Amino acid sequence: MTRPRCPIPSLALIATLTLLLTAALLPTGAVVAAAPTGAPIALVAAAPGGERWNADLSTVDRDDVNVRRTAAGLRLREARPGGRGARSPHSAVAEGMLLTAPRTLARPATRVQAQISASVPTGATVEAQVRAWRAAGWTEWRAATAGAVFDRPVTRVQTRVVLTAPNGGATATVRGVQFTADATAAVSAATPGRTYRVYATRIGLVGELTANGRTVQPRDHFVALPSRRGLSPLNTGDYTVRVCTTSGSRCEYAPVWDVGPWNTRDDYWNPSSVRENWKDLPQGRPEAQAAYQSGYNGGRDQFGRTVLNPAGIDLADGTFWDGLRLTTNAWVDVAYLWTGGGPRGVVGDGPLNIRTGASTSSSIRGLAARLAHVPIQCYVVGQSVAGPYRTTTRWNRLASGQYVSHAYISTVYGGSVPVC
Repeated sequence: MTRPRCPIPSLALIATLTLLLTAALLPTGAVVAAAPTGAPIALVAAAPGGERWNADLSTVDRDDVNVRRTAAGLRLREARPGGRGARSPHSAVAEGMLLTAPRTLARPATRVQAQISASVPTGATVEAQVRAWRAAGWTEWRAATAGAVFDRPVTRVQTRVVLTAPNGGATATVRGVQFTADATAAVSAATPGRTYRVYATRIGLVGELTANGRTVQPRDHFVALPSRRGLSPLNTGDYTVRVCTTSGSRCEYAPVWDVGPWNTRDDYWNPSSVRENWKDLPQGRPEAQAAYQSGYNGGRDQFGRTVLNPAGIDLADGTFWDGLRLTTNAWVDVAYLWTGGGPRGVVGDGPLNIRTGASTSSSIRGLAARLAHVPIQCYVVGQSVAGPYRTTTRWNRLASGQYVSHAYISTVYGGSVPVC
């Protein structure tokens, strides 16, 4: 598939347009520092009092994706889309991401705001994002440039810096990012525990990289959603979905490890007050579906490409073939589990069979991928199983009414699990 290209403008034009474009990203009261023509632009926000710290941009490790540290600052490593062929039109821009270590705050906060110092050429973007830890797991990633507000106080946060550039175009250079955590008025939380029926396509692309830096394996087990807000860091299942056939005969719990299909800023499972783009669409309706079925946005995605199918989720080959036993693209029911609550178990070894009862002789109704976070309703005593973490007679009943052996669950968080 031909990807859109953007010619590299002159340095003077870069400086002028960057000043105009980045000013719109700043909160009320922010100041954009002026610079001579062709010089870098510094983004300086008038942040309120609170706990401050600087993101560590000096170290790039295996959890980071397509970024590099230079003497001038953090930049994209490759200013072209990677891991995306004509069969998988997920992104029309180059993307990179630096993930920082989680931070424990000195006092509870309800807002985290970012101040970015960067040179941002026309067409390129830089965004600072943050998420917060709660008993039931991590919140979604939220943009922090204008201030990310949480509905209740949090004490542990993690940040990341996301860079994009047009295919073959100039990349931004990030010199520093400072975060401020403080207390401000809380807002209503997004509606939890949503499940929607969306169209699923198969990812394929074995050997190529996902948005979180994973090399796709044969018969791999993960999914892609068209928003980074629900993207798990590498080798985690912080954001997990339960995807089922419409008959309910097969399901898989799978981590979100990639961004797509079609769009990259379409968190359609959120209400319009939270949804990043396409706020006039009904909650649960992906933009690609609306474009394909109803001609929404002229029948095009956020990059201007003609939408060729209504996909709202992509399934890796193992999830597609083995978890759901699909033979062609199909409608599926997807639960976005991080929007719910209650205890969660982390599948330490898998894919793990999901059964109708507390025995290995019970029928298999699907799989739970390795590192998936599964909602545990309660537990029963059943057949003894020797697994990688323990030998136990405990079987966890999931929110779907199916069972998994506790011998394969590495940890449980989000509350105590009662007896059924």
